[in-house]
Amino acid sequence: MRQDVLALLPELCLLLGAVGGLLVGLWLPRERQWIVHALAAAALLAAIALALADATGASRTVFDGTYTLDPTLHTVRVVVPAATLLVLALSRGAVRGHVRETEYAVLLLLAALGAVLLAGASDLLVLAGAYLLASIALYPLAGFAKDAPGTEAALKLALFGAFLGITMLAGITALYGLGGGTAYATLRGGLTEVPPSAVTAAAVAVLAGLLFKAGAVPGHFWVPDATEGAGVGVAAFLTTVPKIGGLAAIYRLSTEAVPAPAGLALVLAVLAAASMTLGNLAAFWQDNARRLLAYSTISQVGYLLIAPAAAGAELARPALLFYLAAYAVTNLGAFAVVAAHHRGENLDDYTGLFRRMPLLALTLVVCLLGLVGTPPTAVFVGKLTIFAAGLDSPMTWLVVLAVANTVASVFYYLRWIAPLFKEPTDEHTAGVPVGWAPATAYTAGALTLLLGVGGGLILEALSA
Repeated sequence: MRQDVLALLPELCLLLGAVGGLLVGLWLPRERQWIVHALAAAALLAAIALALADATGASRTVFDGTYTLDPTLHTVRVVVPAATLLVLALSRGAVRGHVRETEYAVLLLLAALGAVLLAGASDLLVLAGAYLLASIALYPLAGFAKDAPGTEAALKLALFGAFLGITMLAGITALYGLGGGTAYATLRGGLTEVPPSAVTAAAVAVLAGLLFKAGAVPGHFWVPDATEGAGVGVAAFLTTVPKIGGLAAIYRLSTEAVPAPAGLALVLAVLAAASMTLGNLAAFWQDNARRLLAYSTISQVGYLLIAPAAAGAELARPALLFYLAAYAVTNLGAFAVVAAHHRGENLDDYTGLFRRMPLLALTLVVCLLGLVGTPPTAVFVGKLTIFAAGLDSPMTWLVVLAVANTVASVFYYLRWIAPLFKEPTDEHTAGVPVGWAPATAYTAGALTLLLGVGGGLILEALSA
């Protein structure tokens, strides 16, 4: 048991950071609540360091095979705390001095912990617990500002989370009844004698909750309203961190628990096609910057779902893991620019930004072109690799559709890029950047380029 507990040191850092921050915050005066954010940042950095140290070990399971430590979990253990750290930094100016400054950091840590547990869960009961932890912390975060848009965002998020969570629990019950157990290894053997249609139906019900976390069709309806209604930092977190855990959990469930003959790959391919196409079509005419990024993230999930749909390909898992890291830093970079240019709600508000804040404008260009998949950004390497995995499987039609959607997405990203280089007018006044958002944007933009340049080495390490 001692060895099992020590194997979870990165997760324990996140948990202790949340509990310790909450307790410390009870005794601190309001003007010193920043100490809790410093403790949260320390816990995130410690989790990253411990995850990197543990990544050199062999893949194994702990707690009677209910939790798997492998390259998938090692990657998520690094990417999720790193993304949460960026969110903590970009939202620092907005929450400084807030009456619930402590709770903000604590909720971020708990939601991040839930996302990590989703990625490592190899038992249906652990998966359900991780889903609840990753979801419940998001509801108060969405309504953190306690204004009308935030309240609407929290309500929609909670309703969809509850409905799809119940559907997920029903699917877990069905899989348990069909497979004779809750451990993925048990299900893999027990479901082979079950009619494939029954297995697929039960697995799709389980996927309902995970698709909600990922923001994929049909669990995507909350994404645009929650992204627009919540604060910029919360919106950045909602569209990034839950997706990482959700997609890793989808990949593990589809490869380790459900037998290949069940036909789940085709279901995932159809959902991938629907997500990338709907997200792109809805983003075409968006004038609000956050809603555009919300629909963009739905389309990105469509590309990411190619990996579990093509799970038989050798490149599928490393492609998914690299793409998740690439998407995280690129998406957070775009949101950090929105946070820095805090008057930039609509695309027209960015007119002339290059004349006023050239470095910030160039960072936004890098992140938006990165989301398209333009070299030498990280998403380009991720997309190229994930498309290669799709071509190595019977999913060629899906890759062709993904390429067409990628080309089409250039249109709405250019609608945001073009105003940056126009001459500003009196109507387009710039707000003064607040807090650490500009530095966060520059950091994320630099990471996007660094991951793109070093993508080959990282993919080689992930494939080992």
